[in-house]
Amino acid sequence: MKRYEKLADDIAELINTDVLRVGERVPSVRQASSTYRVSPSTVYQAYYLLENRGLIRAKPRSGYYVCKPAKTVNTRLERQARTLTPTQVDVSELVFSVLQSVSDPEIVPLGSAFPSPALFPMNRLAKSLSKATRSMDMRAVTTHLPAGNLELRRQIVQRYALAQVHVPIDEVVITGGALEALNLCLQAVTQAGDYVAIESPAFYASLQALERLQLKAVEIPVIPGEGIDLETLASALEKHPIKACWMMSNFQNPTGTTMSDDKKRALVNLLSQHKIPLIEDDVYNELYFARSAPKPAKAYDQEGYVLHCSSFSKNLAPGYRVGWTSAGRFTQKIERLKLMTTLSASVPSQLAIADYLQYGGFERHLRKLRHQLQVQQSKMRAAIERYFPPQTVLSHPDGGYFLWVELPENVDSLQLFHKALAAGISIAPGPIFSATQGYRHYIRLNYGCEWSAEIEKAIETLGGLTASLIR
Repeated sequence: MKRYEKLADDIAELINTDVLRVGERVPSVRQASSTYRVSPSTVYQAYYLLENRGLIRAKPRSGYYVCKPAKTVNTRLERQARTLTPTQVDVSELVFSVLQSVSDPEIVPLGSAFPSPALFPMNRLAKSLSKATRSMDMRAVTTHLPAGNLELRRQIVQRYALAQVHVPIDEVVITGGALEALNLCLQAVTQAGDYVAIESPAFYASLQALERLQLKAVEIPVIPGEGIDLETLASALEKHPIKACWMMSNFQNPTGTTMSDDKKRALVNLLSQHKIPLIEDDVYNELYFARSAPKPAKAYDQEGYVLHCSSFSKNLAPGYRVGWTSAGRFTQKIERLKLMTTLSASVPSQLAIADYLQYGGFERHLRKLRHQLQVQQSKMRAAIERYFPPQTVLSHPDGGYFLWVELPENVDSLQLFHKALAAGISIAPGPIFSATQGYRHYIRLNYGCEWSAEIEKAIETLGGLTASLIR
């Protein structure tokens, strides 16, 4: 157990035993740092975890206060009650209507799945792309089919090594973005009619992939601040012939939750015992706010059952559509599926990113990007605290660029979506993140948009619209 988790558990015990009561202020970061002899960073991480558990709540310029935990507990019970029933997925029409709203440049894109392009080194990338197209050997188009450019794969393996994850270079397959990697992995390990365990709430693209391949979803609840509920997953594995799991262990979309190392290890061990592949969507791994990156579940894979997927779309080059999978024992099957579908990811894009990784200052860019996202999260949280109804509950992710917002229970997020759109604001309503179209009083907001007076005004308008829907 990490130090911040132990600190969070100690304070949670004080709350659960009424030593700290509802409405009381918890020790300041400085006081807790001195009392428990830990760094302020450790205290912040502990408080973020307690906030995600629904035990404390931040008040701007005032500190953290104990709040009623009943809402979080009830929400979890509600999720568990609808778990373990396989669901035929049918969400695409709803998802398409939401995504269409984001494409309008006149709309404030709080519902977008992408951060602002202004956060990325597009000019420097353009130089790498120009260099790649000038020097590209046309034989390179076929040399590394379908695995991808050797130099790019070498750079990716180096980044795995920095995270202390050993991945052989011939296990890495370059794809057209992470979404292609995830879809290929799902195709490699399932057939129509199979059951697939997914998170609840889940990234909507995973639901669309299941729908396209005629697979049935078994929804496993995500515990705020902790990640997938392993007890429920273990029960589901006993009850249903589940053929694969698709999950995000770091900065999960939409909740922002990151699993602890111990829980990742337990997840991998559980699935390995059942010989069930884990498709790990890890596209936000580099967007952490702590001192070091969280490890992927892949780090604990001893038998090759973890198919780790990521891309450069979220941290470097949106639009270049370059991703990859490290697919373990399923690598050859992935390569053959890729040959049967798209043959290869864009060769110029692969060469450009390989050049940038080697010469462009990727680490410097990432440090700046992480700082900007952390600042923008802080500003959005403060704005939501100012303008939304007091019953609103926020996630506090330690990375990525999404906030998962729990609205008052009788606010319908689909109604809010339509009202916000009429006011020129897009949001992502909760039902697009569930095979059963649950989470009716949740929304996901993107704080990856550059902060501005327009964004602040949009949050104010959204808060007013939310209040108007309370009955």
